[in-house]
Amino acid sequence: MINKALSFIEEQTNLYLQGLLGPSTEPYATLGNIARIVENGESSDTAASGVIITMVNIEEDRISKSKDGIYRQVDRVIKTNPRILLNLYVLFSANLSTYPTALSRIANVIQCFQSANFFTQASYPSLDPKIEKLHMELYTMNFEQVNHLWSTLGGKYLPSVLYKMKMIVISDEANQVGGGLITEIETIKRDTTSTLN
Repeated sequence: MINKALSFIEEQTNLYLQGLLGPSTEPYATLGNIARIVENGESSDTAASGVIITMVNIEEDRISKSKDGIYRQVDRVIKTNPRILLNLYVLFSANLSTYPTALSRIANVIQCFQSANFFTQASYPSLDPKIEKLHMELYTMNFEQVNHLWSTLGGKYLPSVLYKMKMIVISDEANQVGGGLITEIETIKRDTTSTLN
């Protein structure tokens, strides 16, 4: 699910940037590990230039988690281990040779998710049917957090923006037990009168 969600975000970012900047033979945004690109100095490579989308952290959403692992699906009830709900932290970095263009491209990414930050399968048919919804939320870091992140990535700071992507569901469908819904309740009236001697 993680790769499908990130591929969808890559697709949406490219579609928005193409509408804004015009068609291009190379994608404006690509999934990639910015740490490897900066480490190898591949900035001149077309596959490593533009907006690089990198997942930098995974967080479990415990607040929305179902404790009992019982889920309703239309006309059935499913019992399984509780699904894992994940939030992904996704970094968009502008790896371009000219600094003003890099800043402009980051502003374009922010515009992209300002115009549409909530994705469902009904509204976006290219979203995988197993992904119920995605919500992109701008995540602001302080200077210490930015320093720590880029130190961890092992590179010099590039113009970038971090988003928190909610909510990826991870579950093992082979480990489920199902049953029908309770649709009727039958009551039996007992005779409560008794004879006393």
